[in-house]
Amino acid sequence: MNPGSTTTVSPWFVRPPSDAYAARIFCFPFAGAGASAFSAWPAAIDGAEVCPLQFPGRENRLGHPHYGTYENLADSLAQQLEPLLDRPYALFGHCAGALPAYETALRLAARGLPAPGRLFVSGQPAPHDAPRDRMLTMGEPELRAELAAFLRGRGIEPRPDMIDLGMLVLGRDHAAASAYRREPAALDCPVVVLRWRDDPDVGPDALDGWREYSESVRFLALDGGHYAFMDAPDGLLEHLSSWRHDRP
Repeated sequence: MNPGSTTTVSPWFVRPPSDAYAARIFCFPFAGAGASAFSAWPAAIDGAEVCPLQFPGRENRLGHPHYGTYENLADSLAQQLEPLLDRPYALFGHCAGALPAYETALRLAARGLPAPGRLFVSGQPAPHDAPRDRMLTMGEPELRAELAAFLRGRGIEPRPDMIDLGMLVLGRDHAAASAYRREPAALDCPVVVLRWRDDPDVGPDALDGWREYSESVRFLALDGGHYAFMDAPDGLLEHLSSWRHDRP
């Protein structure tokens, strides 16, 4: 274990969170993905440790029972994160990962725990608009084609076994997304809504519903497509580095 690491080893983290940083950013992956979605991110952003979350039922946790619903996932995460809220923190969720991030923030508040300094939501309509996600209406052939296109976009030639495994994870995640229903409930923290300019499916109108989720909601547009966040572009890192210094 690294000298700055905490003593608690949890399967929810690909590396133990460290005591060496002044703040933390907990990162929620999108549907069908795991913590490796953040593998190109730096270890820390302006003194805030990047802490990718590893949901059960994928990657090194493939044998662990799937979380079932976003509500179950948020309940588990609130318990896991509680001892790590001893310093300022933010939550970042991309696409469907923004929904359990929001649910987790609600549960932390219900426990009387410190609120996040920011909730960053990237490329995802608000919870009450989430059932409109086009991927939830796709059949298996379309989803397989989407997975293949995603892998090729990451420079990976998809093999049939890779697609089969991806479909297994994505199918369970989509079941959770399809079952999710939530009317707006405001958070006691600022929300930053990130839009990717080259994302044809999630434009400004699709994101407007987030206005109901906090008294402080800021909308920002970044260059790139839907999965550009994975490469930690400078524009994204700039916004993620400012949350501890900016006023809401």
